[in-house]
Amino acid sequence: MLTASLPTSEMCAMFGAVPDGVELVPWSMASAPAHAEQINAVLVPNRFDFPAGFPLKELPNLQFVQLTSAGYDYVLPYMPEGVVVSNGRGIHDDETAELAIGLLLASLRGIDVAVKNMKTRQWNTMFQPSLADRSVLLVGYGAIGKAIAARLEPFGVKITAVARSGRVDGERTVHPISALPELLPRAEAVILSVPLTDETRNLVDAEFIDLLPRGARIVNVSRGAVVDTDALVAALTGRRVFAALDVTEPEPLPERHPLWATPNTIITPHVGGHTTATQSRTLALFRRQVVALAEGRPLENVVM
Repeated sequence: MLTASLPTSEMCAMFGAVPDGVELVPWSMASAPAHAEQINAVLVPNRFDFPAGFPLKELPNLQFVQLTSAGYDYVLPYMPEGVVVSNGRGIHDDETAELAIGLLLASLRGIDVAVKNMKTRQWNTMFQPSLADRSVLLVGYGAIGKAIAARLEPFGVKITAVARSGRVDGERTVHPISALPELLPRAEAVILSVPLTDETRNLVDAEFIDLLPRGARIVNVSRGAVVDTDALVAALTGRRVFAALDVTEPEPLPERHPLWATPNTIITPHVGGHTTATQSRTLALFRRQVVALAEGRPLENVVM
């Protein structure tokens, strides 16, 4: 018998037909499970705080852990030795891409300013840049970057893609990250969807920002530390650029942090992968994983 835990009873009910030899149990990971020795596979709750939760190393027969996030480095210290870990690559592509486009549109069309004007009942007609005809630089061209590109294309924009190494992807030329200095001066908007690595930490620094044309939009749906926060605050304070951020460094953003008060800024509280789409896509992936585990077949998205 293979016992797999899901965060809630509702998710167990939504799992679908349970394969032979598999038992589903609800477990939020907030405290010790009723039968710790029986659990073989765990679906980690979305946005789970590992240090505050029950240690997975206390499950003697654990074989597999499924994460909902594409990033995984932060959880590796809490994983038992010998347990297979898969990330959530593919779960959040659509919803994160949606938010990236929404943030860019809100910034370009001044939707944030219009919402503020409603509070004081100001009818303030503004002349704003369109998304149409803009030159958009995608920094990161993995699954999320491609999903963003697919949504941008109908808007009539010029898309340039950058990834760690250059390549030809279908009909699109993907430039290496080393080409950024020559690409940034033509980028009217930059959308960040890169993983956080030693190479991308503080990638968007003062030099990066200075190469952008004045009034450029910086949209970050990757990780806060991809951006040098001090450099961004300085550029925003000087009204050099605009920023639309779903992620910040640090998180959560402290109450007195200067980013809260910088002009030309939109902040959402890291919700790119926090929608109704998350649960259905998570369940679909975890079901495939449980079936593969029960049948002894290879698992998807294995990172450890």
